Amino acid sequence: MTDTATLSAVRRGASPAITLLLAFACGLLAANIYYAQPLAGPIGASLGLSPSATGLIVTLTQIGYGAGLLFIVPLGDLVESRKLVRTLIVLAAAALAGAALSTHPLPFFVAVLAIGLVSTAAQVLVPYAAHLAPEAQRGRVVGNVMSGLLTGIMLARPVASFIAQFASWHAVFFLSSCAMLLLALLLGAALPPRQPGAALRYGQLLGSMVQLLRAQRVLQRRALYQAAMFGAFSLFWTTAPLRLAHEFHLSQAGIALFALAGVAGAIASPIAGRLADAGHGRAATTMAMACAITAFALTRIGAPGSVAALAAMVAAGVVLDFGVTTNLVVGQRAIFALGADIRSRLNGLYMAIFFCGGALGSAFGAFAYAQGGWPATAWLGAALPLAALAFFATE
Repeated sequence: MTDTATLSAVRRGASPAITLLLAFACGLLAANIYYAQPLAGPIGASLGLSPSATGLIVTLTQIGYGAGLLFIVPLGDLVESRKLVRTLIVLAAAALAGAALSTHPLPFFVAVLAIGLVSTAAQVLVPYAAHLAPEAQRGRVVGNVMSGLLTGIMLARPVASFIAQFASWHAVFFLSSCAMLLLALLLGAALPPRQPGAALRYGQLLGSMVQLLRAQRVLQRRALYQAAMFGAFSLFWTTAPLRLAHEFHLSQAGIALFALAGVAGAIASPIAGRLADAGHGRAATTMAMACAITAFALTRIGAPGSVAALAAMVAAGVVLDFGVTTNLVVGQRAIFALGADIRSRLNGLYMAIFFCGGALGSAFGAFAYAQGGWPATAWLGAALPLAALAFFATE
């Protein structure tokens, strides 16, 4: 696309239809990373894995995703966007098909590593959406696209559980593979091309990310804020099923229904985007962190095992997701304003840093729950956004 055509597309903005398509695509891609989480037990039993090796199913997917954030997402500043995304989606279809057909551990492990790696196409689409949107609408457009992505994340676990209950875990990956192929065709036909302006080799592109991280204070701060928030999010959604099973005696189906409550938090994305566009990013950030702290306070309401305590847990999940999503979108709006030619690299760094925060939150949350039950877990969960709020106050 020529510079003149690019400017023309930006002036028109991202149409509602294109924005909806990008949100849908991001949701489908992000869901790929989470299908295996509730199915780890059945998959491990089917492949003959030991309990310790079963944990690799989720770990390898996360490792692949983290690597993709650092080594694939930055290509959005170098390679024509539509071509890059379509290639990654076709590779995702192949990886998902490989997982569906696997009957031995090694091929399956290779497949889930690849699934995580190429599903980062979602994070190529987010800065692409920012490019299509004019400055005054950028937060709204990014927020709407992120709403689709987060809905995909929250729906992935219960959808995978329900499909596996009526078919098998193989069917989950097979259906997702078919969806990826259809998505590649749809995006190829509907999305306008965008040729980045960066004139760098791949090695130079990666090297420039170190300089960006050192130089961009907004990126540093926003990534650390979201690392703490996403750490609290991961801590909650890792340990909440344990509490629901042990204290409230919910079945896997009940826990899956509980997870659906978190989808309500996705409505925060467009709201956060509009607040950021209107210049209320600071107020939105404060509100987001306060929501996360309040969510863990809510989990302490009611007697253990009571209906009131369960209702409070549901409310906590919604409030927490609302806060984490708001902070995420406001942060992306802020870093995307740093420069059009570096947005993919900025997004890759931003996501990679807070992804690490999520991994630490999951690990420490499980440890806190094992050592001190839910009270210790709730205190730790509240401490993370509280620390972020204290750091934010120094800005």
